[in-house]
Amino acid sequence: MGMDMLVRLYDVQDDTALMAKLKDEGILIKKAMAPDLTKISSWVKDTFGQGWADECTAGILAGGCWIAVKDKQVIGFACYDATLKNFFGPTGVQEDMRGRGIGKALLIRCMISMRENGYAYAIIGSAGPMDFYKKAVDAVPIEGSVPGAYRNMVGAV
Repeated sequence: MGMDMLVRLYDVQDDTALMAKLKDEGILIKKAMAPDLTKISSWVKDTFGQGWADECTAGILAGGCWIAVKDKQVIGFACYDATLKNFFGPTGVQEDMRGRGIGKALLIRCMISMRENGYAYAIIGSAGPMDFYKKAVDAVPIEGSVPGAYRNMVGAV
């Protein structure tokens, strides 16, 4: 389990150039809708496992999930308020679609949505690629956050 990270949402800026580039490539970043829950959750389960699919389902039901779609197929997702309020994650992009900025676009959409929902800060729970988050949204590590809020999960330390 990685360390949590903190993001100052009031400093996060939209990346309109990235969004336009993705749109030109036929990649749409859009809010997940409850009628697509099974399709999205099944894709997440097949691509990233049952645990993330469970969190994604909670994120969709809480209104905190964004997806990337190409050719009417899910290729990425990002959630917030899924496991805990004010927490970002999980998030993932299909392996063959990585390196195009999709993960960053999903992250920024979630951060802006969180700010619009009244949060001043976001917590990236158990952040994996810490350098990515630092560069994308100037996230900073939260010392002493392992296992943090996840300590009560079944099978946790």
